[in-house]
Amino acid sequence: MKKIVLISCVSKKKPHTAKAEDLYISPLFRLNLQYAKSLKPDSIFILSAKYGLLELDQEIMPYDVTLNDMPSAQVKAWAEKLIEQLRKQADLQHDQFIFLAGERYRKYLTPYLTFYLIPLQGLTIGKQLHYLTTRLHE
Repeated sequence: MKKIVLISCVSKKKPHTAKAEDLYISPLFRLNLQYAKSLKPDSIFILSAKYGLLELDQEIMPYDVTLNDMPSAQVKAWAEKLIEQLRKQADLQHDQFIFLAGERYRKYLTPYLTFYLIPLQGLTIGKQLHYLTTRLHE
């Protein structure tokens, strides 16, 4: 069983092409990435509203797309595309997935997965930042 962390993209980005892990610059994303790395997973991927499943070292251009503005049918189509990408990287039935992503980014993904955790579920952004900071300093 592999451990795979999935982090959602954020709106705050550098204004130029960069590796995915460097493009997103919000405090929440930076802490999510640090926390994800501290879990020593087999893989970390970013859930991008525009590009789908991103590897951390994948070079991409900045964009202004969010699932929060999409109708449910479009979010479902995005999730189906992402699941196809994820199938090439992981065993959806046997690997463990850890979501550091909001409800909109995981809602249509979790039904395809057998083992998953959502450590930040139900927390406001302020409480997420506190949780992550606390865990990183333990």
